[in-house]
Amino acid sequence: MAAAEPDSPLYLGLDFSTQQLKAVAVDGDLGPVHQDSVQFDSELPEFRTQGGVHIHPDGLTVTSPVLMWVKALDLLLDRMKAAGFGFSRVRALSGSGQQHGAVFWRTGAARTLTQLDPGQNLHQQLTDSFSVQDSPVWMDSSTGPQCDALQEAAGGAMRLADITGSRAYERFTGNQISKVRQTRPDQFQDTERISLVSSFGASLFLGRYAAIDYSDGSGMNLLDIRDRMWSQLCLDATAANLERLLGEPCPSTAVLGPVSSFLQHRYGFSGSCSVVAFTGDNPASLAGMCLHQGDIAVSLGTSDTLFLSLSEPRPSLEGHVFCSPVEPDGFMALLCFKNGSLTRERVRDRCCSGSWDVFSQALDRTPLGNHGNIGFYFDTMEITPPAVGLHRFDANDRQVSSWSPELEVRALVEGQFLSRRLHAERLGYSIGSGTRVLATGGASANRQILQVLSDVFNAPVYTIDLSDSACLGSAYRALHGLVADSGVSFLDQLRNAPEPQQVCRPHRSAPQTHLGAQVCEAPPPEAAGWGFRFTT
Repeated sequence: MAAAEPDSPLYLGLDFSTQQLKAVAVDGDLGPVHQDSVQFDSELPEFRTQGGVHIHPDGLTVTSPVLMWVKALDLLLDRMKAAGFGFSRVRALSGSGQQHGAVFWRTGAARTLTQLDPGQNLHQQLTDSFSVQDSPVWMDSSTGPQCDALQEAAGGAMRLADITGSRAYERFTGNQISKVRQTRPDQFQDTERISLVSSFGASLFLGRYAAIDYSDGSGMNLLDIRDRMWSQLCLDATAANLERLLGEPCPSTAVLGPVSSFLQHRYGFSGSCSVVAFTGDNPASLAGMCLHQGDIAVSLGTSDTLFLSLSEPRPSLEGHVFCSPVEPDGFMALLCFKNGSLTRERVRDRCCSGSWDVFSQALDRTPLGNHGNIGFYFDTMEITPPAVGLHRFDANDRQVSSWSPELEVRALVEGQFLSRRLHAERLGYSIGSGTRVLATGGASANRQILQVLSDVFNAPVYTIDLSDSACLGSAYRALHGLVADSGVSFLDQLRNAPEPQQVCRPHRSAPQTHLGAQVCEAPPPEAAGWGFRFTT
């Protein structure tokens, strides 16, 4: 961790994630000078969470105690103060929160926020400030009926996606609000404000309700992503007078105001420290990666996630289009694939005796395109596309039952990355001469896997070590927020950010092999909607 000059300004980023609350501070040269975190399960055991959440008996409802997040902030800031962190040097702060989660503030909470006593901690003073104690979070899948009703009101799933950037998803906040209104009417009636986890965090720093930003607001099925206003059609289908409960959304780069007098007196923040709008963890991760136009980020973890910047939205029934967290008129696309590293590990164990070295050798020994053989490996119900099972096809689109271990390995990896590329292109992604693929996550350490990624996307692959990309992106956004209104772009302000390192380039034959991979004009029934064929 770099040491900053004693009086140099700092920029603080926070992330209210599923399992922990994290903070990172950077100096003006973008070097991290302080990091800290609070683990919910182990450090706040009184809330009895597992993985930061409560999974209810129905197996569908998943919530988190809102007071746990408040108490975690108390603990984090107290710990930083004890470590001698210079709060007075923080010129601006911002943050992120797990997307889609909702916080329901009880009537009278606004007054409580403005009257906080610096002699007491936050969670003691906010104990009675929430009408719903357990906030629904992104893991919840209990709102199927509400999703159906919203799509019907909008005129269908595709029409809803055109408006809000996504079809109706059970975890999305609008559908969660609708469920609370229907199943807990008394608590809903006692609600004076509804925040996202991100704007809830910003409210704790402002000492008043913070606006929901455009980017995180795009994950609610309520915001018109083109007009950057709440969609009246979606609001009316969700709850009466919902616009009053949500407040007016704001640009993601907006400076919301100074930190509260409570934080100034209790921790020593300067009265001139600005709070920049908080956003969702996925948009903040895009900021942390400093993606250029045309870049695509691929996180290769338990699930595989793709991020990309877009100049024009092209919503689809799969994936999501959000307003950009860093470009005032831009957009970002997000795709999540559930069958990622765990599926690769299963094939490694079955075909390579559990050895990554043997797995890598199989990729080295098989040709690009795998002689036209391709597989789709959905060990669990996939998100994009919604499919399950193992499906192998030969060069003539005939389903086959087995291959040699080496063909199996390449079929898996090429099939995964071809699927990622296809769905990215459906959302508006296109490969240009300057395109870069930024790879993160555990599998990004495997050069042979990255070579297949490079060949399939026909673009060089770079790696970047960003274990706390959402937190770091929040610190970057705090710095940029101070100058955003003057027209300085995010990337110009962040030109000193660490550069990713190039790992591999596509083979010369990649364009002829993988650019010929298309959606099947007449795919086998088993592959309807997600099959490919190779044309070489």
